Amino acid sequence: MPRRIRCLIVDDSAVIRSVLQRMLSSDPEIEVVGSAPDPYVAREKLVELKPDVMTLDIEMPRMDGLTFLEKVMAAMPTRTLIISSLAKQQSEMALRALEAGAIDVLAKPAIDVTDALQGMREELVTRVKAVAQAQLHMPCAVPQPKTKVPLQTRALGQTTHQILAIAASTGGTEALKVVLSNLPPDLPGTVIVQHMPPVFTRTFATNLSRICDFEVKEAEEGDRVKPGLVLIAPGNYHMELTRSGAYYYVKLNQNPPEHGVRPAADVLMRSVAKYAGKNAVGVVLTGMGRDGAQGLLEMHRAGSYNIAQDESTSVVYGMPKVAWEAGGIDKVLPLGDIAPHLIREFQKRDVAAS
Repeated sequence: MPRRIRCLIVDDSAVIRSVLQRMLSSDPEIEVVGSAPDPYVAREKLVELKPDVMTLDIEMPRMDGLTFLEKVMAAMPTRTLIISSLAKQQSEMALRALEAGAIDVLAKPAIDVTDALQGMREELVTRVKAVAQAQLHMPCAVPQPKTKVPLQTRALGQTTHQILAIAASTGGTEALKVVLSNLPPDLPGTVIVQHMPPVFTRTFATNLSRICDFEVKEAEEGDRVKPGLVLIAPGNYHMELTRSGAYYYVKLNQNPPEHGVRPAADVLMRSVAKYAGKNAVGVVLTGMGRDGAQGLLEMHRAGSYNIAQDESTSVVYGMPKVAWEAGGIDKVLPLGDIAPHLIREFQKRDVAAS
């Protein structure tokens, strides 16, 4: 019988600890080996129990979860699932926790917490299992805001008809920072699905804008997709590309989830295949599951050029692997090579169109 996933629960609420323990213990593949009401107790439990996964609340007494995680990653790196409320301050701290080395984040309901948590059992179990399988990457330096300087390469100003579509999930927030922060100010209109809860996507977009040479925003209904702008699908909304005359726009909807997620990359990629076709480039980054594979295949059949992140640099090699196996990928690259490759690809298309 395979070894069960050993999990440590860290939360200051005894009620929530009990609910989480009951939900996780109901799965035969997970064993809750302990719980802790604050980081000081958690530190002792980590040393004693050496769990495979730690679930960690952000707001706790004596020491906040972010400070504790930073200490853990420096002294005893542990695969961590952040469980955070949707409050703006906690969303900011949860994103900083991902920078510090956490694998994933799960939103804690703002009201009726215990009842709502009961309805999240399947998602919680799935996330813990994914985190347990993730590669434990050490935190890398977060890109600093850059001085705006002219590109040394040929400008991409004629890419108004080009579209860049990106899909990402577990580990994707940090992967997207690496890719986007190395793209030029005049990058083609870019649309992104990153599996994240509501509020988190807006905060994430704002943070990306600080480190990129272009605007990044959470998409709104009817936003125009244009060079120098990156649109991120809002949490709990599917995003689709559409076209009117010479311009691309996005539409949002709350149709049923696909692959258990909303937004779903497949929804976006299918629309990109339909409206952009050979004028599109698709990218799939680290993430669990198979979302994006079918949509990227449809893009490929419509003439797009598609890239997948490789296994060695992916936190979870799920989405890129399935997309490759489905036949929708032209090139597999390490994370650090994706942005330079994209620049060369769009420059090549720019030359061909001139």
